[in-house]
Amino acid sequence: MVSRLAGKVVIVSGAARGMGARHAERLIGEGAQVVIGDVLAEEGRAMAERLGPACRYVDLDVTDPEAWSQAVELAVTTYGGLHGLVNNAGICIFQEIEDYTLEQWDREIAVNLTGTFNGIKASLPALKEGGGGSIVNVSSVGGIQGNAAVPGYTASKFGVRGLTKAVALSLGRWNIRCNSVHPGFVETPMTASVTNPAPRATTRTGTPDDISNIVLYLLSDESEYATGAEFVIDGGTLAGILPKPVAVPSGSV
Repeated sequence: MVSRLAGKVVIVSGAARGMGARHAERLIGEGAQVVIGDVLAEEGRAMAERLGPACRYVDLDVTDPEAWSQAVELAVTTYGGLHGLVNNAGICIFQEIEDYTLEQWDREIAVNLTGTFNGIKASLPALKEGGGGSIVNVSSVGGIQGNAAVPGYTASKFGVRGLTKAVALSLGRWNIRCNSVHPGFVETPMTASVTNPAPRATTRTGTPDDISNIVLYLLSDESEYATGAEFVIDGGTLAGILPKPVAVPSGSV
């Protein structure tokens, strides 16, 4: 069986742990060579060592354009090119709007939205040089509907959704696709302290594997006709409002 990403080189941000780490594992398992970037240097280096020669770690503060340039350079010089980008890095600050500070706003927008922009800008020359590729921006269900107590997160994830569409329209001429992924509640270190996930149609919470399956598809040639689209993986959270259980009268059909 031919690996689905054989010959492809991908950068994944925020990949020292959680969803990003699982994305990297899955992509390498399908034949890709992956550069993982993060600010968690110790965990990132350990992850790269565990994943072997198909993986390299780079210190990556996504708010720093120069750090992004170094990540792209590492991918090109080590593996010979760049074919995919997964903008996975993100933070979530829980705070009601009346107590949410400008400093918190600036930080959340810088990481979640500007960090995505920086990754796209830095990757473009290498993607063009390679004849095209796929950009996957990890947004959230919070980028489709509003959520209380996370004003900056919601705004930034809506922004990622809109940026994705603009980029897809601009870069199609170079055979570069761009799509956004919108996870619901997923069990990761970032959500470990969250005890009240949104109601959903399924009976379980999401796992990083659920999201990695979609990321893999979007990076592969199987999705070559998909661009500027939203891929929601939320267990039915956005499908509608779950009713309370209704007692069925005995003897009814």
